Amino acid sequence: MKVVLQNLTKQFPGRGKKAEGVTAVSRFNFEIPDGKLVALLGPSGCGKSTTLNLISGLLEPTDGRIFFGEDDVTDLPPENRGVGLVFQNYALYPHLTVRQNIIFPLQNRKGADKLSRQEMNRRADEAAALVQIEGLMDRRPKELSGGQQQRVAIARALVKMPRVLLLDEPLSNLDARLRLQTREEIRRIQKQTGITTIFVTHDQEEAMSISDLIVVMKNGVVQQTGQPQEVYDHPVNEFVARFLGTPPINMFRGRVEQGRLYIGRDAVLKLAGVADQEVMVGIRPEGFLLREDGPLRCRLSRVEVMGRDISVVSSHEGAESAAIRSIIDAENRVDHQAETVRFALRPGKVHLFSRETEQALPFQLC
Repeated sequence: MKVVLQNLTKQFPGRGKKAEGVTAVSRFNFEIPDGKLVALLGPSGCGKSTTLNLISGLLEPTDGRIFFGEDDVTDLPPENRGVGLVFQNYALYPHLTVRQNIIFPLQNRKGADKLSRQEMNRRADEAAALVQIEGLMDRRPKELSGGQQQRVAIARALVKMPRVLLLDEPLSNLDARLRLQTREEIRRIQKQTGITTIFVTHDQEEAMSISDLIVVMKNGVVQQTGQPQEVYDHPVNEFVARFLGTPPINMFRGRVEQGRLYIGRDAVLKLAGVADQEVMVGIRPEGFLLREDGPLRCRLSRVEVMGRDISVVSSHEGAESAAIRSIIDAENRVDHQAETVRFALRPGKVHLFSRETEQALPFQLC
């Protein structure tokens, strides 16, 4: 089931006589393809959960339309949209067993949609098998781990056979190891069911690892959409470049003069297609190549050995932050006692941004 958002906007009124209203989502246009997993990604307050609540019907849009396939669902109540919603806090009923929690959404059906007890149990068993909790059906939530409770919440959403599955920060309450395991399970379940899924998260690693497409948001406005690797490799502005990547991108104050890119006094690249101007230079941590004659000269702070990689921490007068982090292959040998370290740059990992607009500046190498 594809989901189409057309000029979707949500404004909340201000509080007090002089308070201005808040635009949580502004003119959101996007088509989510049938059967794909899409992540809404951005910092707290960017509008991603509001967008999810608009899609689910928990909030009414100020403007715009929402389509499931060819059906306009903008004015339908949540129970008639065919969505399954999984919250951050799981929202399980503590006095009910796992089976009873899963069955609960089916018990309020009436008329032609009403199901027999046998059919409800059959669906519950199928949903439990899908999330691999068949042996926990008689337990209560307090007897389950956080990851098991999350699986129960997903099974309860799936038992309705929804047209669209909505996940609102579903991994935030789990520890790091369990988050990794559960996100892999979410991807497996989504692939197995083929349900169009929208996943809200502020964790860019989660979004990039399991999503078919990501939507990066800031202050209610969509910044960039696309496949995760494409967005990472070609950020359209400085915000997207900074938000994606672990470790984060290294930012430098630079300038373009007569076809050369300078960081401080170092001419680091020859390029074309960019007029002489002051720029911000973003270099991904993996964009550094250790070279004795490299054009970028940095002051060495320390070397961190991470097994297959080495993290070189250094500084430069043109850097925006105090520490530059460069990830290089462990086969490289770094003199820990040296005062300086020199790098060449991988051009595909270097991004230029306008100081005025913060938009990306495309360039070609000479």
